[in-house]
Amino acid sequence: MNQTSNIHKVTFPNACQLMRWHFHPMGFEATMDAPGSMVARLFDRASGETFIAIAGIPCAATMTPSQVSHIIQAVEDELESFVPPVAWRAQA
Repeated sequence: MNQTSNIHKVTFPNACQLMRWHFHPMGFEATMDAPGSMVARLFDRASGETFIAIAGIPCAATMTPSQVSHIIQAVEDELESFVPPVAWRAQA
């Protein structure tokens, strides 16, 4: 018997909503760029300015909460390791 039943999975749109809630107040959007990967973007909700965009994140049309958590962690790790260009740092 399959231990992972569909009752414990979320669809890609619902997973995106969970990620939007997680990253609030930053804006979050994601699109599937292939059947097994997605592009995620974190942005300033007021200006629309992109903080970071990440392509090639593994995903599926339906995912377990654990898989959604791994995506969130991957985005957070990428955001944490991001070093803004010198021009941005000069403006800060």
